[in-house]
Amino acid sequence: MSHSTYNKQWQEAQSSLMDLLQQEIPEQPAKPEKDRLAAFQLLATMYIKYIQIFRKLEQCYDQIVHPQKRRVLRHVLDGAMGRILELKHEMVNLEFSEYHYFDDVLSDLKLTPNDVEIPIPKFFINERYDVLKEREKLLGKILAKIGPQEKEDQKEELKMSLEDAIKLIQVHERARQGRLRAKFMKEIREQEDRDRQAQNRGAPTLDLDVAACRIQKVWKGFAQRRRTKKERDDEMIFIGMAPPPLPTSIKNTPQALALKTEATRRITQGNHENEYQQALGTIKEKIKETEGPDIKETMMDQIRQWFIECRDAQGKFPEYPDEDDGGSALIFKEKSPEELEAELNDKDGDKKKKDKKGKKDKKDKKKDKKGKKDKKGKKGKGGDDEEEEEGWKMAESSFVPSINEGTEKFKSVWMTRDEKDNFSQKHDAELIKEEKRKEVEEEIRIQVDELMRAELKNLKAAVDRDKGKKGKGKKSGKKKKKKGKKSGKKGKKKKKEKDLTPDRTIESLYEELVKEGIIVRCPQIRLSEFEGEYSYLGTTLRQANIEPMPSLSDVRRLVTEFGILPLGSQAVHEQAPLTKSILLAGPRGTGKKMLVQAICNEVGANMFDLTAANIAGKYPGKDGLKMLIHLVFKVGRELQPSVIYIGDCERMFKKKIPKTDPTDPKRLKKELPKAMKGVKSDDRLLLVGTSRCPFDGEMKPLCGLYQRIILIPRPDYASRHLLWRRLILKNNGVITNILDVSSLSKVTDGYTPGHMLTAITQVLTERRITTLSKKPLQSVEFIAPLARIDPIYKEEEEAFKGWYAKTPLGKKRAKAAQADDDDGGGGKGGKGGKGKKGKKKGGKKKKK
Repeated sequence: MSHSTYNKQWQEAQSSLMDLLQQEIPEQPAKPEKDRLAAFQLLATMYIKYIQIFRKLEQCYDQIVHPQKRRVLRHVLDGAMGRILELKHEMVNLEFSEYHYFDDVLSDLKLTPNDVEIPIPKFFINERYDVLKEREKLLGKILAKIGPQEKEDQKEELKMSLEDAIKLIQVHERARQGRLRAKFMKEIREQEDRDRQAQNRGAPTLDLDVAACRIQKVWKGFAQRRRTKKERDDEMIFIGMAPPPLPTSIKNTPQALALKTEATRRITQGNHENEYQQALGTIKEKIKETEGPDIKETMMDQIRQWFIECRDAQGKFPEYPDEDDGGSALIFKEKSPEELEAELNDKDGDKKKKDKKGKKDKKDKKKDKKGKKDKKGKKGKGGDDEEEEEGWKMAESSFVPSINEGTEKFKSVWMTRDEKDNFSQKHDAELIKEEKRKEVEEEIRIQVDELMRAELKNLKAAVDRDKGKKGKGKKSGKKKKKKGKKSGKKGKKKKKEKDLTPDRTIESLYEELVKEGIIVRCPQIRLSEFEGEYSYLGTTLRQANIEPMPSLSDVRRLVTEFGILPLGSQAVHEQAPLTKSILLAGPRGTGKKMLVQAICNEVGANMFDLTAANIAGKYPGKDGLKMLIHLVFKVGRELQPSVIYIGDCERMFKKKIPKTDPTDPKRLKKELPKAMKGVKSDDRLLLVGTSRCPFDGEMKPLCGLYQRIILIPRPDYASRHLLWRRLILKNNGVITNILDVSSLSKVTDGYTPGHMLTAITQVLTERRITTLSKKPLQSVEFIAPLARIDPIYKEEEEAFKGWYAKTPLGKKRAKAAQADDDDGGGGKGGKGGKGKKGKKKGGKKKKK
């Protein structure tokens, strides 16, 4: 697409944002919402609208080549991304569930599920491409030095005595010769039968005209059937009931050409960015040379004029403002000389008063809080006024101000700017001059302040000499301030944790962790490869008081929101609701480890594998364990973003561990939660645990360590249908009308994507792929490999649902649903009632 297309798309996104900001920043404060269903509908609608805006902004930021536009875009993009996360956490707190269903909202807005799919911003990887490339090279060198490590168990299994090997070869050779003899004898017998039948029939006698007619008849029938089949296939492709044929040349497809154009625009982005950075330096130097002397002279004249005005008004020269207060910048404010002098004289007295007032304010605040609590307690006893204040109210956003700021900048600078002459979309020199002129003024002001302080000192000394007084400096005050600063710094140093490796570089620590197998190389897996269909009946089931199982599409959305988006952007991670840890719980083969690897690949994160089996025998003892945790978190913070992965994490919190288990899974039980408490919003660290049987571990410590629990179900029919098609095509298979994918999806209820992939790899061998043109795939071929695998039965799925209901969030949801039933709002599926407050109200009204 062209530059104008992306500029129009940006304008559309900004106009949609302006409409949303009017709703976000109302003129009058909004009243609390008493109906939870209405509150959720409001949140869901805003959430979907922000996702649509985010999709447009992400595409514009990826493809617009103007460097100054991209800076404004990035500011708004980070704000939209953070607002989506805030709304998600609001919905979680309102609904007491990580999973939400928007099928009714989508139908109202006339959108499809693809329209609200959250994209993963490409700048997560593109802007750190060079760093990630160097890190990958370093990792490759370290792994090449170590070489492939063979396990002792595997070596023992491969050992075989010479006699056993000879016997095995003899058995197979005799069997091969026997099969060949049988084949030859069968062919000889068939040939004898054909000769005998030919003798009995005699020579064939057929008229030449009849033979020609028969040949024509057969050929015309074959040709017509072929034409009819082609027309039928074209019709099915046209109406979307069959996939289009694979192109003979992938390079010439429209999709390939579009990707090539996008890559070319990214290269242009880099070139324009380099030119912009060079222009920043050159334009600043030009402004210094051309306008710098004039700015300096005007500043000095203004300050001298201020000296004279102050002396004429008060009879003495003023005190010059300190650097900490802004220097001469205070002088240029629109204030009279008397006001400035009064402010400077009263500054020291105000500081002392503020210190005293601060202590009183703290006490007053504590009293106010106690008073509010008492008022709330009194409100519970009855009355009509308290009913207006109860209900749900949206929390203040940390990202709306930044979105508003970016929108205002777009309005003032880019909305009405004429760029007909800037066809190549390079930087605008006039905008750079406006920014750099301010920087030059600040630099010159510092120099002018030093000169004018000395001049003022000389003037005061001359006046004092005339009056017979000695001038006094203000050096002692500055020294006292410096001492105060130093004492503050010493206090901060004591709070820092001990560095167990102060003399070692990050590179050496990184190399050590790679050699020990703690830092692992992830296979190149993207989140888009975790495929699954959207759930279209979620809201309907909840309205019928049935809690639906989430779809694989919902799982993908949650991993994006809780894992990928916060890790990818530092600005978003610092202000968005903090998610330190995620637990992926689900049956075997549902793709838990694949999701962890996808998170690492999408944001370019290091993967630290702290699975019990992986760290067994490494860093032994208490000191070794402390060193391991210290190394992981130190390297993770320096090379962030980082993901700490623990497989089978429920074993850490099991009550009883077999004595024969050499992995010691409870080793990290105390140290890891302590270390996770120290993770702050500045640290882009994420702990991800996976579990196939979370009900084996203790609930309280498990839910205490992992903030967010994502339950991964077995795929439903729609997801299985999609998975079968995609996995067969991915493994070089061909889907034809003979392959009944619908029946195969129905029969394989209970099988996970891992089971399907196992069956497909067993069927689609190299030899089978070569024969696909003559013998197409059939559904029956996949039944035999699947029959050897145990599916996930409904009882196991119910066990996961029962366990999830016992988690803190599950208990809150059950209480809210029970309160809704007591209030008569059970028909709304846990959304329509008023929660616990509604329950209390109902009870009091009955008493009245």
